[in-house]
Amino acid sequence: MTAFIIANMAPIMFASLVVVLLLGYPAAFSLGAVGLFYAIIGVELGQFHPDFLQALPERVYGVMNNDTLLAIPFFTFMGLVLERSGMAEDLLDTIGQLFGTIRGGLAYAVIFVGALLAATTGVVAASVISMGLISLPIMLRYGYDRRVAAGVIAASGTLAQIIPPSLVLIVMADQLGKSVGDMYEGAFIPGLVLAGLYALYAFLVSMIFPKAAPGLPKEAIGFREDSGDRGLRSLGVLFLASCVFGWFMMRNSETHGADYVVLSMFYGIIFAFAVAVLNWVIDKLTGFRFLSKMAQQTTFVMVPPLFLIFLVLGTIFIGIATPTEGGAMGAAGAVILGAAKRRLSWDLIRQATESTAKLSAFVVFILVGARVFSLTFYGVNGHVWVEHLLTSLPGGQVGFLIFVNLFVFVLAFFLDFFELAFIVIPLLGPAAEHLGIDLIWFGVILGVNMQTSFMHPPFGFALFYLRSVAPKERYTDRLTGKRMEPVTTGQIYWGAVPFVVIQMIMVGLVIAFPSMVMHYKGVQSNIDPNTIKIEVPQIELPPLDFGPPSK
Repeated sequence: MTAFIIANMAPIMFASLVVVLLLGYPAAFSLGAVGLFYAIIGVELGQFHPDFLQALPERVYGVMNNDTLLAIPFFTFMGLVLERSGMAEDLLDTIGQLFGTIRGGLAYAVIFVGALLAATTGVVAASVISMGLISLPIMLRYGYDRRVAAGVIAASGTLAQIIPPSLVLIVMADQLGKSVGDMYEGAFIPGLVLAGLYALYAFLVSMIFPKAAPGLPKEAIGFREDSGDRGLRSLGVLFLASCVFGWFMMRNSETHGADYVVLSMFYGIIFAFAVAVLNWVIDKLTGFRFLSKMAQQTTFVMVPPLFLIFLVLGTIFIGIATPTEGGAMGAAGAVILGAAKRRLSWDLIRQATESTAKLSAFVVFILVGARVFSLTFYGVNGHVWVEHLLTSLPGGQVGFLIFVNLFVFVLAFFLDFFELAFIVIPLLGPAAEHLGIDLIWFGVILGVNMQTSFMHPPFGFALFYLRSVAPKERYTDRLTGKRMEPVTTGQIYWGAVPFVVIQMIMVGLVIAFPSMVMHYKGVQSNIDPNTIKIEVPQIELPPLDFGPPSK
């Protein structure tokens, strides 16, 4: 029996951890307890030296000494300050007016704002709750199907999981031993494509079931000119002029991929903001305006979050700042934006700081528990067992990726993304590297897959967040005075199902088209290493004279 336990300690440890987690114990304490328990058994059975656990303090100190993890509290604080400063409300109101008359326009607005909030906050809870509070009553007021409205809001909030500066990408890069900047750059295009797939789904729903996603009535649209025109032509001209200006400024640049997009966007928003300010000044002084009200309002609302995206992601992508430094600048920028909107208060700062401290402590405790578990697991050669198990799967790289993604998809029913990142990723990374899989590509694939942990009925956290703010009982709409039916939990769950399917389709697209991620490597050198010659000049040394031989 003893020999059997010693020979199979790794699978027994892993199975014990799964059982303890399924019993409902917190992940951090489950990991630590299972690791310590089997370490003691290993010492008693003679598998480990009695001093084995003396390596534990150094591993725990390594967690506290990890500079990369500093980005988590910075980005969390930034997202919470922005969410409480009313930026989401302004964006949803303006973009909703912009898309309003189009069938399904509010759904497009929620997806668009969800992508923007994801690129500025990086916090799923903040995105889902703020959009649920603001947009869900409006969508219900104008006749949106409750399942469509709930699914669009929950899914758009989870874009913060994959669009940088995502917290899970920071953890993923740390666990895989890769650069956070590379992980951000690799995830940039898949995040935008996923948002596009959400919009495509909203379009198909609005075409097939027009009553499920109607457009807003004309009388509900604001920001009109004195003539009654919406001023969309002026906005279109400003948008095209900003794009041309961004291209003009970057025409001789050697940057590419996400760097090129972010820098072009930066020049474009600076141009648009300058034009809008000039229009506002001239209007105040002379009463003449060359931009429509819609164009000016959209510019003033869009520029702050877009500028913050450049401040955070742009500086990281072009190599000016590390992710930790980018997070610090983002946190400072969020405070400045909140002050500029006159919505910053000590109470807001206190709430954001407390929530940031709680989330950071949660992450660090899980990571400490994972370090305790991994010390024992690696001590019994568990990583070798997992690597042999995964690399022996049929189908090579494709078979490995299919199995791993199905495995993570099932685990996401029970574990959240932090637990998956700390428990599963360290076991999968070495096997992927052994098979020659690029770890940034692998990390982005799993990042898209782990989004489903937020959307899985019945345990998805995004569904819980939306349930907490969705009406549970009949209520009176404050604008129309009509009695409205509540949103049931079943409607929220059914609304999430199509988006879980879309997320799995996106996993397949990233696997099928690696170039969506691999652009982070940049332009490869055209120089053939075999043609390089290194010539070392010959140096003549003077003869050495050691003198007459000693007698």
